[in-house]
Amino acid sequence: MGNVFFRHRNWLLTVVMIGLFVAFRPTYPRGSAYLDAWLDLVGIVVILAGQALRALTIGLAYIERGGKEGQVHATKLVTAGLFNHCRNPLYVGNIMVYLGLFIIFNSPAVYLIGIPFVLLVYVSIVAAEEEYLRRKFGRAYADYCSQVNRWLPGFRGLRRTMQGMTFSWLRVVLREYGSTYAWVSGVLVLLAYQSLVHSTYQREQTRLTVLASMWIAATILWAVVRHLKLSDRLRAD
Repeated sequence: MGNVFFRHRNWLLTVVMIGLFVAFRPTYPRGSAYLDAWLDLVGIVVILAGQALRALTIGLAYIERGGKEGQVHATKLVTAGLFNHCRNPLYVGNIMVYLGLFIIFNSPAVYLIGIPFVLLVYVSIVAAEEEYLRRKFGRAYADYCSQVNRWLPGFRGLRRTMQGMTFSWLRVVLREYGSTYAWVSGVLVLLAYQSLVHSTYQREQTRLTVLASMWIAATILWAVVRHLKLSDRLRAD
């Protein structure tokens, strides 16, 4: 199951997320738009925390993503940077991003279906990856697992870990611009959807115009970075 999820995780998670958001309606907590605004803020903070975790991980020590020909693959065991404090910081960041989107949408059905599904996907993928790494790296990987948590990041000694390491903002931008654009678009669409479900276009026209303008700006920025990357004007190590 983990290998299947690994091969199809990008489109599968996207399809399931869209399906959940189409099948169910967002709700206001206790019917209050004021409380919902605070809940939206909580969701955005959770997403930003997840993205910050991913950025810190990639900026310090990049790890191969996507495998090889749809299969789990690694040429070396990466234990530097944030991988010295959590074995799966990128996946933890992903889970936080999905959780933030669920919080913004705020539907009991989406919580009950979406959260277990996301956890199932990543727990299964990690199990498949661990089996592969255990076979390939043997004792070295076993020692690493005995010292570093699988899921919960431990930040004790982080300053010492970062000493002598160079943080690459360029690598973060080039590796994360696509996924960042995806969740930013998701947040903006969900906020617009909420407005139309609980009110009318006429009443929410100003809010919807602002959200649309933000999406256009994000799209332009995404297109610029993509062009610079594809034209080889920006390159990361």
